Amino acid sequence: MVLRTPLYSEHVRLGARLVPFAGWEMPLHYGSQIQEHQAVRQDAGMFDVSHMRAIDLIGPDALSVLRRLLANDAAKLTVPGKALYSCMLNPAGGVVDDLILFRLDELAYRAVVNAATTAKDLAWMHHHLAGERVDIRPREDLAIIAVQGPTARDRTASCLPEALRARALALAPFHGVSDGDWLVGRTGYTGEDGFEIMLPHTEALALWSALIAAGVRPCGLGARDTLRLEAGLSLYGQDMDESIGPLDAGLAWTVAWTPETRDFIGRQALSARRDHPERLDLVGLLLTGRGVLRAHQPVLLEGRIIGEVTSGGFSPTLERSIGLARITPVDRVECAVEIRGHAVAARIVKPPFVRHGRIRVTL
Repeated sequence: MVLRTPLYSEHVRLGARLVPFAGWEMPLHYGSQIQEHQAVRQDAGMFDVSHMRAIDLIGPDALSVLRRLLANDAAKLTVPGKALYSCMLNPAGGVVDDLILFRLDELAYRAVVNAATTAKDLAWMHHHLAGERVDIRPREDLAIIAVQGPTARDRTASCLPEALRARALALAPFHGVSDGDWLVGRTGYTGEDGFEIMLPHTEALALWSALIAAGVRPCGLGARDTLRLEAGLSLYGQDMDESIGPLDAGLAWTVAWTPETRDFIGRQALSARRDHPERLDLVGLLLTGRGVLRAHQPVLLEGRIIGEVTSGGFSPTLERSIGLARITPVDRVECAVEIRGHAVAARIVKPPFVRHGRIRVTL
């Protein structure tokens, strides 16, 4: 069964190229992936990400359960509306999923998880929450629209319910405000500023239409991927998975080691990995030769394989191929990538490649 978001008919009307993604039929682009990418970098673009699932965890034990489920510490969410990014780990330290967690109120939290892992995440939560005073509520009644770009917040504000407009514009990054079933968060996945808006399915089309009238360009999954790659942001299933933990995926900053008494799932395995001599680095790659970086291509140093590309593609902003790679730590900058049997010159750089419209690496 193919799933469709509440905005499916609107995507058809706009002439989107629709493709299967994680069981959903989603827009890849609306005519030009590169123009959509540039709209987000230079102005404002929006994405229908209603295939992602909001899951509410409500009850007296919600916080204690989340402190056990997540590598980051939900206790950091000291006030309603505050959000954090975290990985949910298995006992071996691999990533079950990565997610954003909002605190809604004293007893309620909302996790926003990946579309492809929703069923697995829910089963994992139910298994580990058995016997706890927590109600798990998948919010299938909600749509999610992400608006991103340097003018995104200003263009979006007038389209929001009046009770949210001023509060949304006053948000600090990784905070949210809510009114009824609406939640506006200042988060994103593009390296630009903006909002991610959760709202009832029945109101999604009206908001989408208002955003178009306000000058926000519809964008598809193609631009979303090139934008997140330029921003050096990880993608579940490529840059980390159930066999690759946060320490080897450039996500060590998401692990809260203190207090030491917090025994989150996977902590023992991560502790053993923390100073392991075979621990890997996630780095950026800038291809200086001709070709396109793709996942699983070997990374070479003096003819020796030191790792592999995890995510790669063409960067519209840099106008060359870039990628993320998991490699053995090295003190060299020049390397090569094996592309179709040939060693193509590349350079190791520190992500992000682009952030807030600025190129952050030397070309």
